[in-house]
Amino acid sequence: MADDQTFVTVQGRGLIAIPTAIRRHFGLDQPGAQLEVIEREGEIVLRPHVAVPADQAWFWTERWQQMEREADDAIAAGQIMTVEGLEELLADLDS
Repeated sequence: MADDQTFVTVQGRGLIAIPTAIRRHFGLDQPGAQLEVIEREGEIVLRPHVAVPADQAWFWTERWQQMEREADDAIAAGQIMTVEGLEELLADLDS
């Protein structure tokens, strides 16, 4: 997609339609996708804004967040064990 040139028409209220291929390429085809709008040296720059990078999205799933809450509760209740290295951990797991 580098340096491809596409012209779009500015609609009423300043709306523009970003071509489908470009939206898909930058992950902007999902509801709520955002663009950062920058005015710079006579240009308008649109930069995709990804609140959560795709490779980290798993962390924000409901299932994972529930497991995080459970872990936080266990830590707060003191239901944890601390070991001083791999050998001690493996010995505890073997017992």
